[in-house]
Amino acid sequence: MNHRLTHAELAALIRARAGIAVAPEQLERPDATFEEFGVDSLALLGIVGELENQFGSPIVPGAEMSKTPQDFLDAVNSSVKTGA
Repeated sequence: MNHRLTHAELAALIRARAGIAVAPEQLERPDATFEEFGVDSLALLGIVGELENQFGSPIVPGAEMSKTPQDFLDAVNSSVKTGA
């Protein structure tokens, strides 16, 4: 699959799964952390589950423990690319 999860899609998933509104531009900041937005590992675990359903393939274990949006996107996009 060639789809790459974007900051805008991640912001929409955070809103849908955790009820937290975050502007995509805020997630793009290099120093942005999930902690500052109030997004915890349980919320990320829900997002991982939704992405696994959407993509029909597993996401690399531990993606839900990502500290930053960029780390999460890297893990997800790497998984989607390799089918991990």
